Amino acid sequence: MSTPDLRNVYQGYIQCLNQQNWSALGDFVSNDVHYNGKRIGVSGYRDMLERDFKQIPDLHFTIALLVADSATVASRLQFACSPSGVFLGLAVNGRHVHFTENVFYQFEGGKIAHVWSVIDKAAIESQL
Repeated sequence: MSTPDLRNVYQGYIQCLNQQNWSALGDFVSNDVHYNGKRIGVSGYRDMLERDFKQIPDLHFTIALLVADSATVASRLQFACSPSGVFLGLAVNGRHVHFTENVFYQFEGGKIAHVWSVIDKAAIESQL
């Protein structure tokens, strides 16, 4: 896949997440997707995302940086949201926080096959 096409696919994927269009998730994510080194499959990936939106009702993915080549996307995502209760082991309890996620995706057959994610937990801690 060419870099411009992969950028468009990724932007469509982020739109799918923001719309919580779970029936379309398989259009972007491989059935055998791995997340941070563990095979969770598309159903596990969907479960993870649904939990995220349940814990963070105002969750919205904003692309701050996007770099792509023919098989890989690197993105810095920004969040400004109010997680309910405990989030990442932190008692956020509905407070509005800002943080980023650095995430890398490896595509196979036009779909996300591997995801490596690091969330800036220290940024959240500094706001509590």
